[in-house]
Amino acid sequence: MNVWLKCSVIVATLCASLTVKSEQYEQGLKIAELPKVLSHRDRVEPVNRILQHRLDHLLPRLMKESELDMWLVINREYGEDALFYTLVPDPTFAARRTTLLVFAKKGNTVERFSVSRYDIGDFYKSRWQGGTVNQQWDRLAEIIEDYDPKSIGINVSEEWALADGLTQGLHQKLLKHLPKTYQKRLVSSENLVIRWMETRTAPELEVYPQIVKIARGVIDEAFSNKVITPGVTTDQDVAWYIRERFETLGVKPWFQPYVTIQRQGDKNEPNSPFFGKSNRTIEPGDVIHTDVGICYLKLCTDTQEMGYVAKFGEYEVPQGLVKALKVGNQWQDIFTAEFKSGRTGNEILKATHKESQRQGINSSTYTHPLGFVGHAIGPTIGMWDNQGPTPVKGDWKLYPNTGYAIEGNVKVSLPEWDDQLIQIMLEQSAVFDGDQVIYLGGRQTEWHFVR
Repeated sequence: MNVWLKCSVIVATLCASLTVKSEQYEQGLKIAELPKVLSHRDRVEPVNRILQHRLDHLLPRLMKESELDMWLVINREYGEDALFYTLVPDPTFAARRTTLLVFAKKGNTVERFSVSRYDIGDFYKSRWQGGTVNQQWDRLAEIIEDYDPKSIGINVSEEWALADGLTQGLHQKLLKHLPKTYQKRLVSSENLVIRWMETRTAPELEVYPQIVKIARGVIDEAFSNKVITPGVTTDQDVAWYIRERFETLGVKPWFQPYVTIQRQGDKNEPNSPFFGKSNRTIEPGDVIHTDVGICYLKLCTDTQEMGYVAKFGEYEVPQGLVKALKVGNQWQDIFTAEFKSGRTGNEILKATHKESQRQGINSSTYTHPLGFVGHAIGPTIGMWDNQGPTPVKGDWKLYPNTGYAIEGNVKVSLPEWDDQLIQIMLEQSAVFDGDQVIYLGGRQTEWHFVR
């Protein structure tokens, strides 16, 4: 072959190769488009519409299920029951002085009102004309006598923090003003509170996927060359980028995001609950992990995803890591297949362990309910520091239309790192609809790849 022709063929082949590599590189830089985030003013309508639906359709069913004739949610300004904010419309920033919310069962409906100095929009009209604090409590007692409920729920609970919002001082005031006949009818509203907090309604499920996609989209940004310059950027830089990005968007993180790094040569103890270190500069060849959570439109997310930082001249994720992530997805499938209505969290955990071991997967499961708060109430399904049964909270049964952070990890040997043990930590927001677990914003099945 003519030497010039031969050189031309070599150059053409090289250029074609570089073009392919360039296309792969550009594909890696594509960032997921974030859903639109509403202004605070524009959030009022959907938030209040969702609340109206919950109060009109969900609450009557749950009060009947909980066998309560009346429910009292009693609050003082700046010392509110955490549950208060799930019951009041936007924009409500605090209770006003003492705010007494009353829910009284009447046939198949529930009447709701306040015994307070002020109405709360059109949601809670007050049935008190004003006066002294003692007169306010006396008026509440009169109303209770008028309804003559056989059971009166109050928010006291030994085990569930979110069902224990009635302070001791307010409890004492209630007893002081309530006739003894009705004092004896006071019962814990624990079951009602748990069911109210854990149940997701149809209008909520319409918006929830968009909320999760905001969280996942910001992770996609953070685990890219837009944010990470290998050899320069630290894990703290990435964590603070995520935090400040959420703040800029106007969504609220419910905990400080964090980023950890796994690196070839790390001395990981097989029995250590978590691998990965912080306060490092991100280097080529590192495995990175983040954990983030936001709340928006009164619903919260919890997400953990994994990324890989390419070495010089590396254009795809090493096959060992690809397979490791598939093992993580395999664990997710085993776990979510065990979700069945009526099962307890402890039963789901035990079945997951058994099947994971049968399939040869070294996994740890620690999943929690998700909804109005990040660590919500409902069935606990394992804890990172306790892979055995959890008393009380693990014994709560699984109900349809409830949300979860599908959280856990697998440990896998990585051939490219001389069979060093690495950890794939995954967490995705999901809902159980009664038949199956549905990931609200999808789940991670491919690595975030930082070129």
